[in-house]
Amino acid sequence: MSITTLIMGESGTGKSTSLRNFNPEDVLLLQAVKKPLPFKSKDWKTISKDQPAGSVFVTDNSAKIVEAMRRTSKPIIIIDDFQYVMANEFMRRVTDQEVGNQAFAKYNEIARHAWDIFTQASALPDNKRVYILSHTATDELGKTKIKTIGKLLDEKIVLEGLVTIVLRTQRINDNYIFATQNSGSDTTKSPLGLFESEHVENDLAEVDRLIVEYYGLST
Repeated sequence: MSITTLIMGESGTGKSTSLRNFNPEDVLLLQAVKKPLPFKSKDWKTISKDQPAGSVFVTDNSAKIVEAMRRTSKPIIIIDDFQYVMANEFMRRVTDQEVGNQAFAKYNEIARHAWDIFTQASALPDNKRVYILSHTATDELGKTKIKTIGKLLDEKIVLEGLVTIVLRTQRINDNYIFATQNSGSDTTKSPLGLFESEHVENDLAEVDRLIVEYYGLST
């Protein structure tokens, strides 16, 4: 069983920047929205016919994401930004003439596609690590969680419940960090003893190293 980690945070708090210390040869980066990485990234090549061994594959199609996760030989898979997988599908269908049960079915299908990605991420070989980067939303009670589309994922599934590690990006005193423990008003969590402190540097390569060591994964 692979190890899936959810990295959630507001835009501009360091989610994508946390990839900066990875060796791109070890990573399959699945971008839901094509955009430049926020660090020097000349070695992060987009996969193409001329560059089949690249590191970046751009798609927001859930079936293609699931298939790419299954097929890649790379040990590290990163999905950035996950909420656009849901939001882009919703926006493409916003002009559909759906009424009644058809409109309801749309939300069910979007939720199912999100669930497919999370379940596949945890069903890969034991040495694989999957990092799902996504924006946050705060509800009327002040609780911060992963941003989704519709109530089905929030009320019936709870995506955070499908993974063991949920880190939250924050900026504190001009420092960009990962929060590793629940604040009482969010869904952050991590296994006992994985991290030495409540806040760690937003370096996902270091987080990956700690996860490999903690779970005794073969690399």
